Amino acid sequence: MGSLTVSKWRLGNGLEVILAPDPGATSISYMTWFKVGSRNENEPAGETGLAHLFEHLMFTQTKGATVAGELDQKLEEVGGNINAMTYYDFTAYIDNLPPGELALAARLEADRMVNLDLRDEQVANERDVVAEERLSAVEDSVDGALDEILWSQAFRAHPYRWPVIGWMKDIKAVTPAKAVAFYRTFYAPNNAVIVVAGKLDDQASALETIARYYGPLPASRTLPRDAARPDRAPATEVRASIVRPVPADRMVIGYPAPALGHRDRAAYDLLDEVLMGGPSSRLHRLLVIEKEIASSVSGDVAATRDPGLYALWVQMKKGHRAPQAEAFMDAEIARLVREPVTASELGAAKNRLETELWRSLESSSGKAEQLGQFEVSGGGFHRLLERAAEYATVTPADVQRVARDYLGPGARSIVVASAEKAP
Repeated sequence: MGSLTVSKWRLGNGLEVILAPDPGATSISYMTWFKVGSRNENEPAGETGLAHLFEHLMFTQTKGATVAGELDQKLEEVGGNINAMTYYDFTAYIDNLPPGELALAARLEADRMVNLDLRDEQVANERDVVAEERLSAVEDSVDGALDEILWSQAFRAHPYRWPVIGWMKDIKAVTPAKAVAFYRTFYAPNNAVIVVAGKLDDQASALETIARYYGPLPASRTLPRDAARPDRAPATEVRASIVRPVPADRMVIGYPAPALGHRDRAAYDLLDEVLMGGPSSRLHRLLVIEKEIASSVSGDVAATRDPGLYALWVQMKKGHRAPQAEAFMDAEIARLVREPVTASELGAAKNRLETELWRSLESSSGKAEQLGQFEVSGGGFHRLLERAAEYATVTPADVQRVARDYLGPGARSIVVASAEKAP
């Protein structure tokens, strides 16, 4: 991985710390990864969406703060910026800062890890914000609606079937008591990973600074065991259609996909690159350029801790229907199963993926995000360090095997949005 140096530490209260110093960097990225996402919620109890709600609540006010939004204000005063994201397996908070401001980030993040002020007014306000977000991102969005249906119909047992943003009825039903219980359960040092990448004076002083602020925090004694069992889905073909004011059919097909850290993942990523990876990919050339029935195609292999989905998105051109594209896609996948990709085609796909991987590690924030993602969802940060080498060893036979093992027509989820009800 070039000059990338990474070390991992664990404090007495269970907090994990990953340091990736880069003497040539001009900033530091400080990310807090909590091992709690939508998979850890309780749908039978009507408690979906809590992980995402906390992405909002964590930017309100801690008990020692004099005004709401103090964290944002203090970091912006020194030239920093903040963000956050929630996914199926985690919730992550991102602080990008100038060098020398590590102590400020550690103090503020340690404070909101355990001292969030969850008053009725704050919970109600953020609950309303998330409800509006769901309206715009899912219920008024064609892609949002398709994606939600895709996952909810593909998985029957695993909590990946629950939307990360939560069901609307559950969002509206959040009470301060539910919020406090969720916070006290999952927001604790022994359920978190701190990743710091960029311009650090030295690792010893960085670790000492983090230990000074987080060391006194108590570990949670009530962390529940993650009972989710890996559930390769869908088990059979499932279909759905929705009516939306679209100019032409919009389709997404979901196939089973290996987890981010699985031994098949490198070959599967290359399979996606061959099929859907940009203008030179097979399905772009076939559907967009040669047949001229689609305006765009794209693929997305979910970066999940457990087996997830490979989503193939197709936007049809006006006057053409989704079944036309589906037939051509089935034929192309069948050819991939029947005939190995050429060495030149695979070599070009490898070059693109390796370039993308290196590019993602150029910035401090890119390093922190990739290291944290693999630590919480990919079997450990070391799997990131191994991924480029894994790409290099994939053979045409490997790509053919994963196509055969994962892309069978009997196990997929298909959802189509059309301007009129499908026949």
